[in-house]
Amino acid sequence: MSEFRVNSITNQDGSAGPQVCGVSTFSGKSGVQIPSGSTEFRRQDGGGRGRGVFGSGNTPSDTRRIDVIEIATTGNAVDFGDDSVDGRGEGNASFASSTRGIFAGGYSTGDGPVKNIAYLTIASNGGVNDFGDLLFARRSNAGASNNVRGLSFGGYDGSNSVNTIEFVTIASTGDGTNFGDLTEKVYNTGSGISNATRAIQHGGYDPVASSNSTTIHSVTISTLGDATKFGDLITKRNAHAGSSNSTRGIIFCGQSPSNLNSIEFITIPTEGNATDFGDASATKDYLGACASSTRAVCGGGQTPSKLNVMEFVTISNTGDTTDFGDLTNTRRFCQGLSDVHGGLSQ
Repeated sequence: MSEFRVNSITNQDGSAGPQVCGVSTFSGKSGVQIPSGSTEFRRQDGGGRGRGVFGSGNTPSDTRRIDVIEIATTGNAVDFGDDSVDGRGEGNASFASSTRGIFAGGYSTGDGPVKNIAYLTIASNGGVNDFGDLLFARRSNAGASNNVRGLSFGGYDGSNSVNTIEFVTIASTGDGTNFGDLTEKVYNTGSGISNATRAIQHGGYDPVASSNSTTIHSVTISTLGDATKFGDLITKRNAHAGSSNSTRGIIFCGQSPSNLNSIEFITIPTEGNATDFGDASATKDYLGACASSTRAVCGGGQTPSKLNVMEFVTISNTGDTTDFGDLTNTRRFCQGLSDVHGGLSQ
C-alpha cells in the first residue's frame, strides 16, 4: 500500500482552510494518525526541533561527559551520557543529521590522537555507540554536514598537520572515505557551518606559515573533490567554534594568538568575506557551538580558566551574546552539534 501525505488543505487563494459542518465520518483499513507535538516542532524547516549536544572534553583532566540542551529555551544543560573515548581532548569533528550526532577523532591522554568515530541518537539519552574509524588518527579536526553526509576537515596526526577531507554517511555505520583536500594543512580549525548543499571550514593554525589562517573553504557535500576558497575571516584565528542555519554561519571567539571575544558571520549561499557580528561575554578559546534555525549557542572553553558558561545569539540579527545557562561541568574541547542546522532546514 502506498503512502499519501497531505501537509495542509486550503481554499484557492490560500487564505483559509476547509470548513466542515455536520457529521463527518472516516472509514479505512489503517486509520488516521493525527500529528503530535507543537506546530513549531512539526514545521518542515525544523524550526521547532532544537536539541543541542555538547561533547566530552577536558576539565583539565579528560571527561567523557556529554550534555544536552533545548536551544529554544534557556537554562542549564542536562547530562546526556558518556562518550566512549576519554575526553576527545584537543578537539574533534562533530556533525549531525536530524536524528544522529557524530563525534570523529580527538585526543585521549596516554593514547594520543584517535581514529574512533562514535554516534548518538539525539532524541534519547544514554551515551554513544561505535560507528567506525577515520582513515587515520587525528585531533583538532573540524566537522560539518547535511542530513546525509558528515565531513571531517584537516587536523593533526601527532606529527604533522593534514589537509585531508573525508566523509561518512550518517545513517549507516562504517569507516571514513576520502573526499578531497583543503588548500592548506591546518588544525585547531573551526567548522560547524553548512546548508543542504555546502559545507564550510574556516581558519585554523597553519604550521607551514607558522601563523593562524584567515581562509574560509567551501565544498559541495554531495560531490567529491578538493575545497575551494570561499573568502577570508576578518581576524586570523584558531581554537574557535562555528554553527549555522541554512543562511548564516556564526564564528565564535578563538585565539590569534591571544584569546578573542569577537564573533563574525558569513552568508553561506554567497561566497565572500566574513562580517563583524558582535562580541561574546569574555575572550575565550577551545569552545563548542551548536544551532537551531534561529539561535546559535556557544559553550565551554577557557579564558584560560575552564568554563561552563553557555551563551547565545539570534542568528538573523547582529549583536553581543546573551547568557543561556551552564554546562554540567567546566570543560574545553566540548564540540557541539544539533538536530537542527543549515543542512536540515531546506
